[in-house]
Amino acid sequence: MAILILTKMTTTMIETADFDNWEGLRKTIRSAARHLKPPPDLKPSEWSEQNIRIPIGNAVPGLIRFDHAPYQREPLDMTANPECQRITLMWSAQVGKTMLALCAQAYKIGQDPQSQIMMQPSQGDLATWLETKFNPLVESNDELQQIIAKPRAREGVNNQRMKSYPGGFLMFSWSGSPKTMRGRSAPFIVCDETDGYDKNQEGHPVSLLWQRAATFGDRRKLLEISTPTIKGGSWIESAYEQGDRRRFWVPCGDCGEFQPLQWSNVNWREDAPETAQYACRHCGSLWNDAQRIAAIRKGEWRGEDEFRGHASYHLNELYSCFRKLGDIAQSFIEKKRSGDLQTFVNVSLAETWEEGGDGVDQHVIESRAEDWGDAWPAEVVVAVAGIDVQDDRIEVEIVGVGRDEETWSLEYFTLPGDPSSPQVWADLDAVLFATYATADGREMGIRCSCIDTGGHHTQATYRYIKSRESRRVFGIKGVGGEGRPFVGRPSKNNIGKIRLFPVGSDTAKELVYGRLRIEEPGPGYCHFPKDRDSEYFEQLTAEQLVTRYVRGHAKRQWVKKRRRNEALDVRCYAMAALYISGLNVNILADKMAAEQQSQQASGDEQANRPAGRRRQQRPGGFVNSWR
Repeated sequence: MAILILTKMTTTMIETADFDNWEGLRKTIRSAARHLKPPPDLKPSEWSEQNIRIPIGNAVPGLIRFDHAPYQREPLDMTANPECQRITLMWSAQVGKTMLALCAQAYKIGQDPQSQIMMQPSQGDLATWLETKFNPLVESNDELQQIIAKPRAREGVNNQRMKSYPGGFLMFSWSGSPKTMRGRSAPFIVCDETDGYDKNQEGHPVSLLWQRAATFGDRRKLLEISTPTIKGGSWIESAYEQGDRRRFWVPCGDCGEFQPLQWSNVNWREDAPETAQYACRHCGSLWNDAQRIAAIRKGEWRGEDEFRGHASYHLNELYSCFRKLGDIAQSFIEKKRSGDLQTFVNVSLAETWEEGGDGVDQHVIESRAEDWGDAWPAEVVVAVAGIDVQDDRIEVEIVGVGRDEETWSLEYFTLPGDPSSPQVWADLDAVLFATYATADGREMGIRCSCIDTGGHHTQATYRYIKSRESRRVFGIKGVGGEGRPFVGRPSKNNIGKIRLFPVGSDTAKELVYGRLRIEEPGPGYCHFPKDRDSEYFEQLTAEQLVTRYVRGHAKRQWVKKRRRNEALDVRCYAMAALYISGLNVNILADKMAAEQQSQQASGDEQANRPAGRRRQQRPGGFVNSWR
């Protein structure tokens, strides 16, 4: 406001003064005043679409349009969100992650000037980025050329180490040279291809830069980008798991249901990858490339966890509007034939590659999902439940067991609520003590349930179990180590004075994973419903058995591939409930079959009797036999 008043006063003075060219002076001051106005308040994506021209030679040159990559808008805008300090992109190739970073950097030069640091894995990578990415972008945009200092100019710096502009500078560094990181600090940091960084004696390069930016407080922002590499050694995957874990959900054009695009849903005719289509996981409708792109343009980001200043994004190549499904399928076939499937997993799927280890493939299990309708399958003889208590919810899986311990994942419930309050336990009662209908007309309840007491809210869990042990709700506690029995003898040596069963955690996981590897329906086979989301299968296969050497001795250990594994835990607890119950499923199956045959014969006999001589049939069937 003070500048504006001064300008008016100055203009008035000029008008009253005796100058030969006062009109020209007045126009000059008014023109200067226009440059003193603050720039319009634009988000980085809005500013980019008005100012950034993609250089010739790219897929779509000219002014950038995020309609071609709508998933870029939100993470780009997060670089100017005051509530966000860290943005993680675990993205595949061909989805525009480099262009997103360039737009963010250009915004910090032309719209919201501030100092920046750009880090690449090596000096050669930095030179390539400058020559093929940054410099061509600047050359294609006149405004950026005018703002950034000219090479060899008296004022400002423009070389291979730094480029300055009014309000800040852009410095360059690479992970292999600690010298390029020492003494450098800026509020905005971009780290590209972080999984290619070399960790030095001082620590990981990303951590070092991020720590040095701490002096800027809440103003500091980190944008880290990479395709992942090896499971357990991937910086970008670790960073992604630390954030809120967002995925891009798109709607089906037929049923309207949203879903993330996953490789397991891509189908093609044998030896004809050009026929590749995407199958909706809800209704099964097939999408061609045009339908897939139309769905992407209507998509939205959804996080798995609460946002706490760290937004993390996962995106695979199926979201690229410039790649055909047939081309991606062909790439998969070629990589598989050449024994280089890791490249496809890392670069195209943006997933880490698992070396060694004894685990289960999520995609294989998910592809076997079936549609058995709303009623429980008729083959189910008995139902058991596994329960896991978390800080803000209770997770429950009801597992149906048939002859030879063939299983069906009948129901999965997430009951939100604080376990220290009674409501969530009331909701659990409604699940455990309800009756459920089977496809052959029976009504079933849950025969036995197990709750893990070794985690969250132990006291509340004890109280719940104490009053329900007579209804076959039992407490269990996992015991690690090889060779432990699946279910040990219970003990009341606990604060809750409940019958607490020890469960061998390693043994339980080996049993469950062994069953998951069975490929054909029959003894031990595991069935899953078609409407179960991918998150469930990710959790179910979240661990693997690896061999590690401790003091020179080989030791088999279960390690997590991802943070959340509740689905695996509750499946182990449900199987523990089956063994604690002491039920012989095959004997029960034989009894159920005999009773059904008896009922059918009795019904036929009654149908053949003369009218008036029919007897009242007493309630029978398997359910009533044990009530």
